[in-house]
Amino acid sequence: MATTATKLWRECRDYVMITIAMLSYCIGWSVFLLPNTITTGGVAGISSILEWSPLHIPAQVSYFFINACLLLVALKILGWKFCVKTIYAVTVLTTSLALIRDWALSLHLLHDEPFMAAIIGSVFCGSGVGLGLAFRGSTGGTDIVASIINKYRDISLGRIILICDVVIITSSYFVLKDWERVIYGYVVLYVTAFCIDQVVNSMRRSVQFFIISDHYEEIGRRINEHHRGCTMIDAHGFYSGKEVKMLFVLAKRRESAKIFEIINDADPSAFVSQSAVIGVYGEGFDRFKVKHRTPKPIQ
Repeated sequence: MATTATKLWRECRDYVMITIAMLSYCIGWSVFLLPNTITTGGVAGISSILEWSPLHIPAQVSYFFINACLLLVALKILGWKFCVKTIYAVTVLTTSLALIRDWALSLHLLHDEPFMAAIIGSVFCGSGVGLGLAFRGSTGGTDIVASIINKYRDISLGRIILICDVVIITSSYFVLKDWERVIYGYVVLYVTAFCIDQVVNSMRRSVQFFIISDHYEEIGRRINEHHRGCTMIDAHGFYSGKEVKMLFVLAKRRESAKIFEIINDADPSAFVSQSAVIGVYGEGFDRFKVKHRTPKPIQ
Protein backbone atom coordinates (compact mmCIF):
# COMPACT_ATOMS: atom_id res chain seq x y z
CA MET A 1 0.00 0.00 0.00
CA ALA A 2 2.82 2.37 0.92
CA THR A 3 4.56 1.61 -2.37
CA THR A 4 1.39 2.40 -4.35
CA ALA A 5 0.90 5.66 -2.42
CA THR A 6 4.54 6.63 -3.06
CA LYS A 7 4.20 5.96 -6.78
CA LEU A 8 0.99 7.99 -6.90
CA TRP A 9 2.66 10.88 -5.08
CA ARG A 10 5.61 10.81 -7.48
CA GLU A 11 3.32 10.81 -10.51
CA CYS A 12 1.27 13.75 -9.16
CA ARG A 13 4.46 15.63 -8.34
CA ASP A 14 5.82 14.99 -11.84
CA TYR A 15 2.71 16.38 -13.52
CA VAL A 16 2.63 19.47 -11.28
CA MET A 17 6.30 20.22 -12.00
CA ILE A 18 5.84 19.59 -15.75
CA THR A 19 2.98 22.11 -15.69
CA ILE A 20 5.23 24.72 -14.04
CA ALA A 21 8.00 23.89 -16.52
CA MET A 22 5.73 24.40 -19.54
CA LEU A 23 4.43 27.71 -18.13
CA SER A 24 8.04 28.88 -17.81
CA TYR A 25 8.73 27.86 -21.41
CA CYS A 26 5.54 29.58 -22.55
CA ILE A 27 6.58 32.88 -20.88
CA GLY A 28 10.04 32.79 -22.45
CA TRP A 29 8.72 31.98 -25.90
CA SER A 30 5.57 34.14 -26.08
CA VAL A 31 6.67 37.19 -24.04
CA PHE A 32 10.33 37.60 -25.04
CA LEU A 33 11.12 35.66 -28.24
CA LEU A 34 8.06 35.70 -30.51
CA PRO A 35 7.23 39.44 -30.17
CA ASN A 36 10.88 40.33 -30.89
CA THR A 37 11.13 38.00 -33.92
CA ILE A 38 13.85 35.89 -32.32
CA THR A 39 13.69 32.23 -33.23
CA THR A 40 14.66 29.19 -31.23
CA GLY A 41 15.28 25.53 -31.98
CA GLY A 42 12.93 22.58 -32.24
CA VAL A 43 9.27 22.64 -33.21
CA ALA A 44 8.92 25.98 -31.40
CA GLY A 45 11.39 27.44 -33.91
CA ILE A 46 9.50 25.97 -36.88
CA SER A 47 6.23 27.34 -35.49
CA SER A 48 7.79 30.78 -35.04
CA ILE A 49 8.99 30.81 -38.65
CA LEU A 50 5.55 29.75 -39.92
CA GLU A 51 3.93 32.59 -37.96
CA TRP A 52 6.34 35.19 -39.41
CA SER A 53 6.02 33.77 -42.93
CA PRO A 54 3.36 34.96 -45.44
CA LEU A 55 1.17 32.05 -44.23
CA HIS A 56 0.79 33.71 -40.76
CA ILE A 57 -0.11 30.42 -39.07
CA PRO A 58 -0.46 31.04 -35.28
CA ALA A 59 2.48 29.49 -33.45
CA GLN A 60 0.32 27.46 -31.07
CA VAL A 61 -1.59 25.86 -33.98
CA SER A 62 1.44 24.69 -35.95
CA TYR A 63 3.24 23.68 -32.72
CA PHE A 64 0.36 21.41 -31.71
CA PHE A 65 -0.16 19.78 -35.11
CA ILE A 66 3.54 19.15 -35.80
CA ASN A 67 3.95 17.55 -32.38
CA ALA A 68 0.74 15.55 -32.86
CA CYS A 69 2.14 14.03 -36.07
CA LEU A 70 5.49 13.27 -34.41
CA LEU A 71 3.78 11.72 -31.39
CA LEU A 72 1.67 9.43 -33.57
CA VAL A 73 4.88 8.10 -35.10
CA ALA A 74 6.55 7.91 -31.68
CA LEU A 75 3.64 5.95 -30.21
CA LYS A 76 4.19 3.21 -32.78
CA ILE A 77 7.98 3.18 -32.58
CA LEU A 78 8.83 4.18 -28.99
CA GLY A 79 5.72 3.09 -27.12
CA TRP A 80 3.09 4.69 -24.90
CA LYS A 81 5.34 5.01 -21.81
CA PHE A 82 7.68 7.42 -23.60
CA CYS A 83 4.86 9.57 -24.94
CA VAL A 84 2.29 10.00 -22.17
CA LYS A 85 4.03 12.84 -20.30
CA THR A 86 5.16 14.42 -23.55
CA ILE A 87 1.52 14.51 -24.71
CA TYR A 88 0.58 16.22 -21.44
CA ALA A 89 3.45 18.74 -21.74
CA VAL A 90 2.58 19.62 -25.35
CA THR A 91 -1.09 20.08 -24.39
CA VAL A 92 -0.23 22.38 -21.46
CA LEU A 93 2.18 24.46 -23.54
CA THR A 94 -0.27 24.80 -26.46
CA THR A 95 -3.15 25.79 -24.18
CA SER A 96 -1.14 28.30 -22.15
CA LEU A 97 0.30 29.85 -25.32
CA ALA A 98 -3.19 30.30 -26.78
CA LEU A 99 -4.45 31.87 -23.55
CA ILE A 100 -1.69 34.43 -22.94
CA ARG A 101 -0.60 35.17 -26.52
CA ASP A 102 -2.62 38.38 -26.97
CA TRP A 103 -1.64 39.60 -23.52
CA ALA A 104 2.05 38.86 -24.22
CA LEU A 105 1.98 40.80 -27.51
CA SER A 106 0.51 43.86 -25.77
CA LEU A 107 3.44 44.06 -23.31
CA HIS A 108 6.12 45.03 -25.89
CA LEU A 109 8.87 44.09 -23.44
CA LEU A 110 12.48 44.85 -24.52
CA HIS A 111 11.28 45.77 -28.00
CA ASP A 112 14.42 47.88 -28.62
CA GLU A 113 16.79 45.48 -26.85
CA PRO A 114 16.67 42.19 -28.77
CA PHE A 115 19.85 40.85 -27.17
CA MET A 116 18.40 41.13 -23.65
CA ALA A 117 15.13 39.66 -24.93
CA ALA A 118 17.09 36.70 -26.33
CA ILE A 119 18.94 36.15 -23.04
CA ILE A 120 15.91 36.43 -20.75
CA GLY A 121 13.67 34.43 -23.09
CA SER A 122 16.19 31.61 -23.37
CA VAL A 123 16.62 31.50 -19.57
CA PHE A 124 12.86 30.96 -19.17
CA CYS A 125 12.80 28.40 -22.00
CA GLY A 126 15.90 26.53 -20.86
CA SER A 127 14.75 26.43 -17.25
CA GLY A 128 11.37 25.10 -18.39
CA VAL A 129 12.87 22.37 -20.56
CA GLY A 130 15.37 21.40 -17.84
CA LEU A 131 12.68 21.22 -15.17
CA GLY A 132 10.48 19.15 -17.46
CA LEU A 133 13.30 16.71 -18.21
CA ALA A 134 14.17 16.42 -14.51
CA PHE A 135 10.62 15.17 -13.87
CA ARG A 136 10.55 12.82 -16.88
CA GLY A 137 8.67 15.17 -19.19
CA SER A 138 9.51 16.63 -22.59
CA THR A 139 8.42 19.43 -24.91
CA GLY A 140 8.40 16.94 -27.78
CA GLY A 141 9.62 18.11 -31.18
CA THR A 142 13.25 17.36 -31.95
CA ASP A 143 13.46 15.24 -28.77
CA ILE A 144 11.09 12.78 -30.46
CA VAL A 145 13.00 12.85 -33.75
CA ALA A 146 16.29 12.32 -31.91
CA SER A 147 14.89 9.39 -29.89
CA ILE A 148 13.56 7.69 -33.04
CA ILE A 149 16.86 8.10 -34.94
CA ASN A 150 18.85 7.03 -31.89
CA LYS A 151 16.82 3.81 -31.68
CA TYR A 152 18.05 2.67 -35.11
CA ARG A 153 21.37 4.49 -35.50
CA ASP A 154 24.27 4.84 -33.07
CA ILE A 155 24.17 8.66 -33.03
CA SER A 156 23.99 10.60 -29.77
CA LEU A 157 20.76 12.39 -28.88
CA GLY A 158 22.60 15.65 -28.23
CA ARG A 159 24.21 15.68 -31.67
CA ILE A 160 20.91 15.03 -33.47
CA ILE A 161 19.10 17.77 -31.52
CA LEU A 162 21.96 20.23 -32.12
CA ILE A 163 21.96 19.58 -35.89
CA CYS A 164 18.16 19.98 -36.08
CA ASP A 165 18.21 23.21 -34.07
CA VAL A 166 21.03 24.80 -36.08
CA VAL A 167 19.23 24.00 -39.35
CA ILE A 168 15.93 25.44 -38.04
CA ILE A 169 17.49 28.64 -36.70
CA THR A 170 19.55 29.21 -39.86
CA SER A 171 16.47 28.69 -42.05
CA SER A 172 14.73 31.60 -40.27
CA TYR A 173 16.85 33.90 -42.47
CA PHE A 174 14.68 33.05 -45.48
CA VAL A 175 11.68 34.59 -43.69
CA LEU A 176 13.27 37.37 -41.61
CA LYS A 177 15.99 38.36 -44.13
CA ASP A 178 18.12 39.49 -41.20
CA TRP A 179 21.33 37.70 -40.18
CA GLU A 180 21.37 39.63 -36.90
CA ARG A 181 18.16 37.87 -35.82
CA VAL A 182 19.69 34.54 -36.83
CA ILE A 183 22.69 35.27 -34.58
CA TYR A 184 20.31 36.06 -31.72
CA GLY A 185 18.78 32.64 -32.40
CA TYR A 186 22.19 31.03 -31.92
CA VAL A 187 22.53 32.92 -28.63
CA VAL A 188 19.16 31.51 -27.56
CA LEU A 189 20.32 28.00 -28.50
CA TYR A 190 23.49 28.29 -26.38
CA VAL A 191 21.88 29.89 -23.31
CA THR A 192 18.96 27.44 -23.43
CA ALA A 193 21.35 24.46 -23.51
CA PHE A 194 23.35 25.95 -20.61
CA CYS A 195 20.21 26.48 -18.49
CA ILE A 196 18.97 22.95 -19.23
CA ASP A 197 22.27 21.49 -17.97
CA GLN A 198 22.25 23.66 -14.85
CA VAL A 199 18.67 22.81 -13.89
CA VAL A 200 18.95 19.06 -14.58
CA ASN A 201 22.29 18.74 -12.75
CA SER A 202 21.10 20.78 -9.76
CA MET A 203 18.09 18.48 -9.38
CA ARG A 204 20.42 15.47 -9.21
CA ARG A 205 23.12 16.97 -6.99
CA SER A 206 24.01 14.90 -3.96
CA VAL A 207 26.79 14.82 -1.36
CA GLN A 208 28.93 12.10 0.14
CA PHE A 209 30.45 11.95 3.62
CA PHE A 210 33.39 10.04 5.06
CA ILE A 211 33.10 10.12 8.87
CA ILE A 212 35.73 8.84 11.29
CA SER A 213 34.61 8.80 14.92
CA ASP A 214 34.78 6.65 18.04
CA HIS A 215 31.01 7.22 18.28
CA TYR A 216 30.33 5.70 14.87
CA GLU A 217 27.51 3.47 16.16
CA GLU A 218 25.47 6.38 17.51
CA ILE A 219 26.09 8.49 14.38
CA GLY A 220 25.17 5.60 12.07
CA ARG A 221 22.01 4.79 14.04
CA ARG A 222 20.80 8.39 13.99
CA ILE A 223 21.52 8.74 10.27
CA ASN A 224 19.49 5.56 9.69
CA GLU A 225 16.64 7.07 11.71
CA HIS A 226 16.81 10.03 9.32
CA HIS A 227 15.98 7.58 6.48
CA ARG A 228 19.48 7.51 5.06
CA GLY A 229 21.70 4.47 4.89
CA CYS A 230 25.37 4.39 5.72
CA THR A 231 28.16 1.89 5.19
CA MET A 232 30.73 1.05 7.85
CA ILE A 233 34.25 0.52 6.55
CA ASP A 234 37.14 -1.00 8.52
CA ALA A 235 40.08 1.39 8.22
CA HIS A 236 43.59 1.75 9.61
CA GLY A 237 45.08 5.08 10.68
CA PHE A 238 48.53 5.14 9.12
CA TYR A 239 49.90 7.88 11.40
CA SER A 240 48.26 6.70 14.65
CA GLY A 241 48.48 2.99 13.87
CA LYS A 242 44.95 2.53 15.26
CA GLU A 243 42.15 0.47 13.79
CA VAL A 244 39.20 2.80 13.14
CA LYS A 245 35.65 2.59 11.82
CA MET A 246 34.73 4.90 8.96
CA LEU A 247 31.16 5.66 7.88
CA PHE A 248 30.40 6.26 4.22
CA VAL A 249 27.15 8.19 3.63
CA LEU A 250 25.40 9.37 0.45
CA ALA A 251 22.63 11.96 0.84
CA LYS A 252 20.78 14.72 -0.95
CA ARG A 253 22.46 18.11 -0.68
CA ARG A 254 19.53 19.54 1.31
CA GLU A 255 20.17 16.89 4.01
CA SER A 256 23.75 18.02 4.66
CA ALA A 257 22.87 20.37 7.52
CA LYS A 258 20.96 17.63 9.37
CA ILE A 259 23.84 15.16 9.01
CA PHE A 260 26.33 17.71 10.34
CA GLU A 261 23.97 18.34 13.25
CA ILE A 262 23.86 14.61 14.03
CA ILE A 263 27.66 14.34 13.91
CA ASN A 264 28.17 17.43 16.07
CA ASP A 265 25.70 16.16 18.73
CA ALA A 266 27.35 12.72 18.92
CA ASP A 267 31.02 13.66 18.54
CA PRO A 268 32.12 17.29 17.95
CA SER A 269 35.72 16.09 17.44
CA ALA A 270 34.83 13.65 14.62
CA PHE A 271 36.84 13.80 11.39
CA VAL A 272 34.48 14.49 8.47
CA SER A 273 35.06 14.79 4.74
CA GLN A 274 32.23 16.08 2.52
CA SER A 275 32.24 16.29 -1.27
CA ALA A 276 29.68 16.94 -4.00
CA VAL A 277 28.65 14.19 -6.40
CA ILE A 278 26.44 14.22 -9.47
CA GLY A 279 24.48 11.15 -10.45
CA VAL A 280 23.77 8.82 -7.53
CA TYR A 281 21.63 5.87 -8.59
CA GLY A 282 19.87 3.27 -6.49
CA GLU A 283 17.41 3.03 -3.60
CA GLY A 284 16.42 6.51 -2.40
CA PHE A 285 18.13 8.31 -5.30
CA ASP A 286 17.75 8.40 -9.08
CA ARG A 287 16.77 5.46 -11.25
CA PHE A 288 19.13 3.90 -13.76
CA LYS A 289 18.56 5.18 -17.28
CA VAL A 290 19.64 2.34 -19.57
CA LYS A 291 18.59 1.91 -23.17
CA HIS A 292 18.25 -1.73 -24.26
CA ARG A 293 19.28 -2.11 -27.85
CA THR A 294 18.14 -4.96 -30.06
CA PRO A 295 21.30 -6.68 -31.33
CA LYS A 296 21.79 -6.39 -35.06
CA PRO A 297 21.75 -9.70 -36.95
CA ILE A 298 25.10 -10.84 -38.27
CA GLN A 299 25.18 -10.62 -42.04
